[in-house]
Amino acid sequence: MTHYPVLPLRDIVVFPHMIVPLFVGRDKSVAALEAAMAADKEIFLVAQLDPAQDDPAREDLYEIGVTATVLQLLKLPDGTVRVLVEGKARGRLNELVEAGEFLTATIDPVDDLEAEGTEVAALMRSVVDQFENYAKLNRKLPAETAVQLGELEDAGKLSDAVMANISVKVADKQALLVELDPAKRLEMAFALMEGELGVLQVEKKIKSRVKRQMEKTQREYYLNEQLKAIQRELGNEGDEGDGDEIAELTQKIATLKLSKEARTKATAELKKLKTMAPMSAEATVVRNYLDVLLGLPWGKKSKIKKDIAAAQLTLDEDHYALEKVKDRIVEYLAVQARTNKLKGPILCLVGPPGVGKTSLGKSIAKATGREFIRQSLGGVRDEAEIRGHRRTYIGSLPGKIVTNLKKAGTSNPLFLLDEIDKLGQDFRGDPASALLEVLDPEQNSKFQDHYLEVDIDLSDVMFVTTANTLNLPQPLLDRMEIIRLEGYTEDEKVEIAERHLIAKQIEAHGLKPGEFELTQDGLRALIQRYTREAGVRTLEREIAKLARKALRRILEGKMASVVITPDNLGDYAGVQKFRHGLSETEHQIGAVTGLAWTEVGGELLTIESVTVPGKGAAKVTGKLGDVMKESIETAFSFVKARSPSYGIKPSLFARKDIHIHLPEGAVPKDGPSAGIGIVTSIVSTLTGVPVKREIAMTGEVTLRGRVLPIGGLKEKLLAALRGGIETVLIPQENEKDLAEIPQNIKDGLTIIPVNHVDEVLRLALTEPLEAITWTDADELAALPPAPIAPVGGELHH
Repeated sequence: MTHYPVLPLRDIVVFPHMIVPLFVGRDKSVAALEAAMAADKEIFLVAQLDPAQDDPAREDLYEIGVTATVLQLLKLPDGTVRVLVEGKARGRLNELVEAGEFLTATIDPVDDLEAEGTEVAALMRSVVDQFENYAKLNRKLPAETAVQLGELEDAGKLSDAVMANISVKVADKQALLVELDPAKRLEMAFALMEGELGVLQVEKKIKSRVKRQMEKTQREYYLNEQLKAIQRELGNEGDEGDGDEIAELTQKIATLKLSKEARTKATAELKKLKTMAPMSAEATVVRNYLDVLLGLPWGKKSKIKKDIAAAQLTLDEDHYALEKVKDRIVEYLAVQARTNKLKGPILCLVGPPGVGKTSLGKSIAKATGREFIRQSLGGVRDEAEIRGHRRTYIGSLPGKIVTNLKKAGTSNPLFLLDEIDKLGQDFRGDPASALLEVLDPEQNSKFQDHYLEVDIDLSDVMFVTTANTLNLPQPLLDRMEIIRLEGYTEDEKVEIAERHLIAKQIEAHGLKPGEFELTQDGLRALIQRYTREAGVRTLEREIAKLARKALRRILEGKMASVVITPDNLGDYAGVQKFRHGLSETEHQIGAVTGLAWTEVGGELLTIESVTVPGKGAAKVTGKLGDVMKESIETAFSFVKARSPSYGIKPSLFARKDIHIHLPEGAVPKDGPSAGIGIVTSIVSTLTGVPVKREIAMTGEVTLRGRVLPIGGLKEKLLAALRGGIETVLIPQENEKDLAEIPQNIKDGLTIIPVNHVDEVLRLALTEPLEAITWTDADELAALPPAPIAPVGGELHH
């Protein structure tokens, strides 16, 4: 009896004379290997009855195992050990002993019985032949294995080698290991190979059958494709040629309420599709065309709301003020409710950014019960964007009108064409001209897209366009009804913020009820000191800023809730951006407050003049346009011509130049509305009489002193109200426009219509001007004396 370290095997049986690689992971097994390596490299290998047992005892192991020599041992990074062992001889497990970290056992050697004679030789030959057959069917075995087994002459070694190379259960291999008679082992090996051969032959049959089935399926597919091609050539494919797709398209054409022209076109295109190869490029083009044509909402309409009171209520809920716009929408609804048919009116909402043009479009759709589509035209410079590409181009597409109509799913949506004044127009294209047909109620019932080449009825579509300015081609402007949104007064901004903006920002920032409050006084201070705009977009950003800072302080634990008042507004909103109130604190000589119109609303415009030594020239600065330069020349000529009436000596122009400046030199300024302000500024600086600080004025002047009308009156009055101006002088001819100005603007200002510059000067200057009499003799007397020629002829040559 000999003592050996024991290595239990989970799912493998090692035979004598076989070299086998093993992966060892259990701590006891690794310790046993290390002990063997430290001694004579001898170890006992025995299979477990239950492979799942982690710590096997004596009763968990088979009785017969193999003594083996460890040839190589390699520790892997994951902690497991790879070991190469060579089986030596069978051994019987006698006694299992715990030796610290591993198991040892006493082993009794077991010797094979003798096996000789012709019967054994025949049996060996049969086993080798059978193994060759097995090796042919089992692709995992190397080809040379059968040759090596044929060279073995010992029956016991042959049976062990065969069992080591065939795939059978552990119990079967262990049974062969236990058998000590080589002849019986050969018979057992033969029987096991016979069973495995049967399984392998069945597997081979199954694989062959599956392969044949696949080949048959591929063949059928190929023949079906050939059959389709033959049917297409014969032209009698019917509705089943391209399967469900053709049938579906046929059904759509039959059931949709297509126009006569569209039905004819769709039928012709479908006929083309039937004769084409399904995967060809031409078939894809036709298929896409039919998808677009049949995807349009032929005959589908959303039900238009006819309740006028409900529509008014919807508009009032979504938008405060804007009475003129709301009246126009409700009038349109009233007409449609009575007539049931109205060619879509083209409304153009014009106004500065942030006054609610786009959101008003959504409200109109909601009030009328129409689907809402928005298409931004900013930067569009290709008419194909509107009308589509012709189908001769690769990758051609329908225009935005058709695409959005398909998306809407109804033939009577509200179509908002946003930023129509931002359309590109250059040598590359003119989309504004392409819009002429779309936006003409007399023509758009037969709008034709280049891609579809079929008339589409757009007369049920309600088109609404938005723009910041009316810088549009005249023919396009002529097709639209202009509705101006001039901007909001301070009171209106307060109301809009309390109704919509504050609640929106509280929700957007996740503030809980009671955590954030902006008092009305605080809101007014925010509007006066931090915003100077026609709309409410900057105001909304400022409210968002307050909400962010308030939320941060709440989350930092500095306070439970934030109430913003005029006193603590600076802590949250930062440095005050604008000074509210008059631009001047006292009356100034030569400084006049004018009123200007810009794309973003009205603005206060200061006009300054000073006299400098010179010869009666007028110098102008402030990045002025041609129109304003002409306005200054006209005003200067008028003052020169009428100077005695205003107490100015004409001789003054021979000694003085006048420098006229419009501050903020980097900002371009142009337009015909600063004439009376320039005249007042020049007269003030020449006479030394100050201009009243609380007065602002707007109006153009002629050479005879008449005041001409101006545009943008509401925006200019709003700017005056925002700037704290008390009195505004406007042209007499603009008095009629006051009917459209909101009452709260008129209540906050004293508006005085003027017809002549004399009235302007009388109202604007702090002191009345006194006329002087001036004759030609006075003119000669005021001239400087002529130089006297020296005596002696020094000047003669």
